[in-house]
Amino acid sequence: MVEELKKDMVEAMKNHEKERLAVIRAVKAGMDKERIDNKREVNDELLIDVVNREIKMRKESIVEFEKGNREDLIAQYNDEISILQKYLPEQLSMEEVNKIIDEIFDEVKPTSQKDMGPIMKEATSKLKGKTDMKEVSNIIRTKLQEL
Repeated sequence: MVEELKKDMVEAMKNHEKERLAVIRAVKAGMDKERIDNKREVNDELLIDVVNREIKMRKESIVEFEKGNREDLIAQYNDEISILQKYLPEQLSMEEVNKIIDEIFDEVKPTSQKDMGPIMKEATSKLKGKTDMKEVSNIIRTKLQEL
């Protein structure tokens, strides 16, 4: 996927696609920053982390833009999110996510809210990059409250 990102960057430059190029450059800059700051190897896992962070930032901005009635910026950020999602693995449906969470609950056998950490650790290893981890956290928290 990292090679695909580089190829798409060249293609966006050739086709003068300014918005797409800006988004791709932001991802590349984020990857370079992680590589330098945290001495991480540039690979697909790093790409997924950076893309997820970029999507999260844009979703948070969209919430603020909705408060300010900025439809133009909301549309722009939604377009950027759709560009970014191309670099993530195929997203799981909510049914698949719930099934995996149920399997994790069967493995860990939680008894209270204090078991949130081990469950999230397991969920992160199985679901990271495949779904919104904030949503996973909310599902797990709800299930733990039902115990």
